[in-house]
Amino acid sequence: MTVHAAAPKLGLLLDVDGPIASPVSRTIANPSIVADLLELAAQGVPIVFNTGRSDAFIREQVAAPLIAGGLGVNARVHAVCEKGAVWCSIGPQFADGVGPVEVDAALALPREFGDAMQGLVADRFSDLMFFDTSKRAMVSLEQRVDVDNADYLARQPEFDALAVEALSARDLGVRYRDHDRPNSAGIVAWRVDPTIISTDIESIRSGKDLGADRALALLAEEGPLPRAWRTMGDSRSDYAMADWLHERGFEVAHVDVRPSDGIPKKPYAVLTSPDGVIHDDAGAEWLGTFVAA
Repeated sequence: MTVHAAAPKLGLLLDVDGPIASPVSRTIANPSIVADLLELAAQGVPIVFNTGRSDAFIREQVAAPLIAGGLGVNARVHAVCEKGAVWCSIGPQFADGVGPVEVDAALALPREFGDAMQGLVADRFSDLMFFDTSKRAMVSLEQRVDVDNADYLARQPEFDALAVEALSARDLGVRYRDHDRPNSAGIVAWRVDPTIISTDIESIRSGKDLGADRALALLAEEGPLPRAWRTMGDSRSDYAMADWLHERGFEVAHVDVRPSDGIPKKPYAVLTSPDGVIHDDAGAEWLGTFVAA
């Protein structure tokens, strides 16, 4: 581990789906994103991908193009996956670009429940979604890339309702769209969280705020932390990164690459595309701005 003596001027906490990877192709489709991430890392900017994605997705779709593009061995680049339940480092010093993977076992769903959800998808929803076998803690069901998003969203609530019932039947207290079904002990431990391309079933403790906590802990092992941060995401839940940083006295601005959900009132700056583009087009636009600055 390289210890950095000087505090960098800026740090980045980045959601992956939306601002970095295209929600259509599920890859980094814009080559300027890789180039700008490499330039920022070379300038000493710490970069942490704070995502619901698995470490396998990060290895294949994020780390691989960064390593191929020449990511330096001293770059401060990490990934916090599955909304804080899994984390690892990224760099050319690792055999496949990703270092040892850490998992918080307390945030993992029972394997039997995951098997049941995989069976449910196979029996009733295989024309619509697939079960993400790469997840280590959460259970995720994702829209197939050959399915129209409108068709997926139309049937997603049907799956979500069945997942809620399955959790309740196992006395696993569950929250869905801010409605709680506590278990027999009065506890809500798990959450069914739909996104525009998936449904994540996860610990109630998981989230982008936990991811931010993990991210800064990883960076603190290497050296001083920047006081100024930019966070980036495509959903309301991504604001939790900036909330967490602001509450701890850091200077932060949040980039919302899909502001159509509505921009909440925040005590920090919220940035959107000046050209009105969204998703990875907006992510590319802002990364270019950070490089120029």
